[in-house]
Amino acid sequence: MTITKEKTKDIISSYGKNGEDSGSSEAQIAIFTERIRNLTDHLKVNKKDRSAQRGLMLLVAQRAKLLKYLKRTKLEDYKQIINKLELRK
Repeated sequence: MTITKEKTKDIISSYGKNGEDSGSSEAQIAIFTERIRNLTDHLKVNKKDRSAQRGLMLLVAQRAKLLKYLKRTKLEDYKQIINKLELRK
């Protein structure tokens, strides 16, 4: 259900400004997206796991806030991250 440190480092190096930039909006959105996908897969198997459902809702809300901020401040970066993560089709 959680992502490993190696996977997190890979995501940060792919989406952050450099390999150590875990605080950028793009890197945080990518990490949240990976966690959301993992929780979604978990909930397909465990339909009654209410705490996982709540955690999923919180992650989706946090990612939405970051996406809204990114859209407001850096529109080009927003468009790139949406396409890269395939969030909207």
